Amino acid sequence: MRGVLTSLILIASLTGCMTRSKPQWGSAQVSPAGPRPEMSQPAKGVTVVGPVKYPNVPWVAGLTLAQAIATAEYIGSVDPREIIITRQGERATLDAKTLLKGKDIPLETGDIIELR
Repeated sequence: MRGVLTSLILIASLTGCMTRSKPQWGSAQVSPAGPRPEMSQPAKGVTVVGPVKYPNVPWVAGLTLAQAIATAEYIGSVDPREIIITRQGERATLDAKTLLKGKDIPLETGDIIELR
């Protein structure tokens, strides 16, 4: 049983990860990620590092951290303890449980997400 992340993925797929909390970086209108286009080499998007099926997540307007993880399809046997987001050389670390508390983060193209 994967617990926290499994719940996160289920919530992301059912609700589109809408949140009323204030994002950590900038502001973005949150919308569901929608259908997944071919993921082999997206022209722009975000990269998810860790045990996922699709490490290259294509960009869609309003893409959030929870949506990117759900789209990447996490396949790890245990939930990650922390998530590191690297944006333009700057790193931010958060506890993976933060997402379940409704504190989703809007992403930008080029972001790198590490699941540890």
